[in-house]
Amino acid sequence: MITRDYSKTYITPEEQDDLRAIADVEISNITLDDYPNLLVFPYSFNAYDLDLDKKVICRIEENEKGRLLATNSIVGFIGRNKTYLSIHSRFTKNGKEDFFLHYMLQKVAKVNLFNLHHTMDEDSVFDFLIYLFPLYLKNAIGQGVFRQYITHKYNDANIRGVIDVNRHIKYNEPFNGSIAYTTREYSYDNYITQLIRHTIEFIHKNGCEDILNIDIVTKQAVSQIISATPSYADNELYAIINKNLTPLVHPFYSEYTSLQRLCLQILRHEELKYGQEENKVYGVLVDAAWLWEEYLAELLRDKYNHYLKDTGKRFHLFKPLQDRKRHQIIPDYLSLDMTKVADAKYIPLDEKTCFQEDSSSATAIYYKTITYMYRFSSKDGYLLYPHRNQETSTIERREIDGFNEGSITKLGLRIPNDCSDFNDFVARMREEETIFYNQL
Repeated sequence: MITRDYSKTYITPEEQDDLRAIADVEISNITLDDYPNLLVFPYSFNAYDLDLDKKVICRIEENEKGRLLATNSIVGFIGRNKTYLSIHSRFTKNGKEDFFLHYMLQKVAKVNLFNLHHTMDEDSVFDFLIYLFPLYLKNAIGQGVFRQYITHKYNDANIRGVIDVNRHIKYNEPFNGSIAYTTREYSYDNYITQLIRHTIEFIHKNGCEDILNIDIVTKQAVSQIISATPSYADNELYAIINKNLTPLVHPFYSEYTSLQRLCLQILRHEELKYGQEENKVYGVLVDAAWLWEEYLAELLRDKYNHYLKDTGKRFHLFKPLQDRKRHQIIPDYLSLDMTKVADAKYIPLDEKTCFQEDSSSATAIYYKTITYMYRFSSKDGYLLYPHRNQETSTIERREIDGFNEGSITKLGLRIPNDCSDFNDFVARMREEETIFYNQL
C-alpha cells in the first residue's frame, strides 16, 4: 500500500487489522520493548517541542464509503504480517522516487551521495540507515569515546586485583610464579564500541565505505572506534548484538543510545526483512516536520539562529516570580539581530482547502508565531513551508489587526516535481533555495 503525507486513503479490512497496531499510537509510546524492530527519527522529540512526542504515526477514520488511513508528517516504510505501508512525501510525482525527502535527509546528515535508491520502499530503508550512521556517530563521539568498567581475568606475576583462589589452584599448582587474579578496568573496548566497530566493518563489506569518508570529522570518529576496539573479532557479531539488546542508559553518554539502536537496525537489516515474526511491526519512519526544520536550519544558518529545548540561549515568556518556574519558549528561528521571527511549517499551507482561514487550524498555525513576535518586539514574522504548486506565488503577506505595522508572511520554498533524475532535482533545488534565501 502506497500513500502520502497529509492524505487519506481507503484501506481493506485486512489492512485495517494490521494497521491497528500502529494507528493512533503516540510517538512517545514507541518503545524498544514494545516495538523492537521499528525505528523512528528523531529519537529525542522533546528537544524540539513539548508536544511533538504526542504525534501519532497515522489514524484510521470511517465514513459512509469505508475506512480511511489518515497520515500526517510521518513518512517512511512500515510492515506487519502481509501489510506493507509506504508513506511518501507529497512532493513525489510518480509515487516512487521521493527526491525531496532524500535531499533533506542528505542535507541534514551532511552527506552528498547520488548513487543511492531514492524510493520509499523496503529496500531503500537500508540506504536511510546507512547515510544516517555518520550523523549519529559524530554526535556520539562528540561526547567522547564510550568507556565502562570491564572485568578482566589475568594469570601472571604482576598482581593488581583480587586473587581468584579457585583459578589459582587450578592453573598454578604447584606454584610456578604466576598468580590468578581478577580486576575491573575502565576500558574503551566494550560491548558498545564493539557494536559500532561491527557496523563500520559491515558498511565496508557492503560497498558503502564512501559514507565513512564524507568529511574529516567522520574519518576521525571511525579511526577512534577502530583504535578503541583491538579485541574486535568478526565471528563475535551475534554475541555483541545480544549484549546490546538492552538500551544503554547513561547520563553522560546520552547520544550513544540513539547510535546503539541505529547500529542494531543496520546489522539486523536482513534478519528483520526476511525473518518477520507474526504480528510484529517493523520498519523505519521519519518525521518530515522535524526533517524540514533541521533542513531549514542548515539553509538559513547565515541569517537565522535555530533553537532547541534546553540548549544554547534560553527564552522565557514571563518575567520570574518567586518560587515559580518560568515558562520556556522555543522559537524555531530568530534572525541574528533578533528582529525577525520565523517558524517552520511542513503542513501544506499552499492548500487552502486543508486549512481554512476561519478554522481553528488557522488559529493554531498563527498564534505561536504572533506570541513570539510580541515577546521579541518583532514586526516581521514568517511561516516557512515547502510549496509544490509551480504556478502560484509562494509569498502571502498578512497584516495583523491591531498590531501597528506587524505582519506575518507565508513564504514557500518551491519544490521541483518534474525532474528526470536526482542530479537534476539537486540542481533545480539549489536554484529555488537561492530565491527563497534572498526573499528572507
